[in-house]
Amino acid sequence: MLRLSSLFVRTLRENPSDAEVPSHQLMVRAGYIRRAAPGGYTWLPLGWNVYRNVERIVREEMDAAGFQEVHFPALLPREPYEATNRWTEYGPNLFRLQDRRGVDYLLGPTHEEMFTLLVKDLYSSYKDLPLSIYQIQTKFRDEARPRAGLLRGREFVMKDSYSFDIDDAGLTASYEAHRAAYIKTFERLHLPYVIVSAMSGAMGGSKSEEFLAPLEVGEDTFVRCVTCGYAANTEAVTVPTPSAIDFSSAAPSQVVDTPDTPTIATLVDLLNARTDINSAIGKTTPWVASDTLKNVIIMLRHPDGRREPLAIGLPGDREVDMKRVEAQVGPAEPDAFTEADFANYPALVKGYIGPDVLGSTSSSKIRYLVDPRVTTGTSWVTGANKAGNHVVGLICGRDFTPDGTIEAAEVLPGDTCPTCAAKNATGVLEMARGIEIGHIFQLGRKYAEALNLTVLDQNGKQVVVTMGSYGIGVSRAVAAIAEATLDDMGLCWPREVAPADIHMVIASKGADAIAEKAEELAAELENAGIRVLLDDRTSVSPGVKFKDAELIGVPTIVVVGKGLADGVIEVRNRANGERSDVAIGDAVATLRTICGRPGN
Repeated sequence: MLRLSSLFVRTLRENPSDAEVPSHQLMVRAGYIRRAAPGGYTWLPLGWNVYRNVERIVREEMDAAGFQEVHFPALLPREPYEATNRWTEYGPNLFRLQDRRGVDYLLGPTHEEMFTLLVKDLYSSYKDLPLSIYQIQTKFRDEARPRAGLLRGREFVMKDSYSFDIDDAGLTASYEAHRAAYIKTFERLHLPYVIVSAMSGAMGGSKSEEFLAPLEVGEDTFVRCVTCGYAANTEAVTVPTPSAIDFSSAAPSQVVDTPDTPTIATLVDLLNARTDINSAIGKTTPWVASDTLKNVIIMLRHPDGRREPLAIGLPGDREVDMKRVEAQVGPAEPDAFTEADFANYPALVKGYIGPDVLGSTSSSKIRYLVDPRVTTGTSWVTGANKAGNHVVGLICGRDFTPDGTIEAAEVLPGDTCPTCAAKNATGVLEMARGIEIGHIFQLGRKYAEALNLTVLDQNGKQVVVTMGSYGIGVSRAVAAIAEATLDDMGLCWPREVAPADIHMVIASKGADAIAEKAEELAAELENAGIRVLLDDRTSVSPGVKFKDAELIGVPTIVVVGKGLADGVIEVRNRANGERSDVAIGDAVATLRTICGRPGN
């Protein structure tokens, strides 16, 4: 039994100044966690109870699926990560350190390498496979973190599992087994989720899906189609590519004076006022922002420190989405193209950059990638590489040829659904935000090849093992559940993860008959298998006790107070506020039913 009179907890009435996300604010105020360092948190008894319940559910579902648990150290050697190049690729996000002999180590950001080497050490035949093993371990990543508490820490707990199979069919089966186990896990956690297509990113692999909790505080934006049910992380959305257009009869492009047009909007206004331009190139519809071709220059910072310029061409009604860029160019990271960089590339006229000075064969040698909408035969107005001038009627495939395409433009509500487009159906995308709570990958052979994980197949030949990787953010799940269930009064935990089943409030301030009966009832409930948090504080008013009960968020609140005179206690449902009086003689049986422990 937990007693508030002795429990290591202090509730707060005001939000902490370093907390911006509601779950973070309430978990600090309710005495679940405390900040220990930037991006690192101490679990207090109430929070640790919740964490262990979440961890227990995750472990039970992994075990039920037939996966086996192992446990690696947090401190790892450099060599395996150097073999896969991730010692370099992780860059400054990696916590690096040396022992007293000067040997390099790292704090594990993820453990693909270690799992691979473990299996390599013990298994050598196809008869040993398939295998799925997992751990629940602390991870360390020195990334920039918002003030979001457990949702985004530099030190966090993850369940990561890995499958090992002899062929792609086996990988598919292992992937589906993990997917099904994840669904069961999140359903038991009472955590709402959406499964979306995702990018594999630095993990590599051929297929990837994210489990997102659809909540406004989420760091991820995802899309879904109201027609076909398609859902994807914005980084994974593909733009339906228009068919090529016959440009054989198109008028030649023209350079025109465009003074005082610092924005796309002012350029469009000028073009619409210039009827001579329209007639010269045969344009019969008004100019709009999507008629313009915007060329954005960024720098790619490679893991080895090398900087490379990249030009991105996209319709002028869109902005570059840097998260989409990151997913496309990894392990490189996008960076700003500075004034100093412009000085190194004098062919680029800032504000008037056009395709004729871009591309690997141009004078600048800057690689030029365009949005898929910029397809052969499409006509554009864009910079003429001369201040105060634009070129109109510039046709892709005739007047310029990009080096390739890139999915870099922002995705907007109302965009065409790629799945519907492939079926010639009508469907549009809507936007939502979500918290990433799980991610599954078909890694394939990337890590097995790098670390030489092979086994003998049925014919006695050495073959490379194919792998899958599957993660659940365990500590993050605690915060996500809090975020999904809280209300304007405080936390509101689902019963299976709550720190207790019942929060019993003694609605008096002294050692009286009410307190005596509450103690007796609490002991009976504990003996019946019901977890009790007893507010037995004698120096606190009933009003404060009720506020704390609402803040702490145990699913059932039991009030032992003046009703005892009539032989009843009050039972409150924390989630919906429903209240009922229960006869004291029926209390144990009633509460066992409410808590899902009916017994005999």
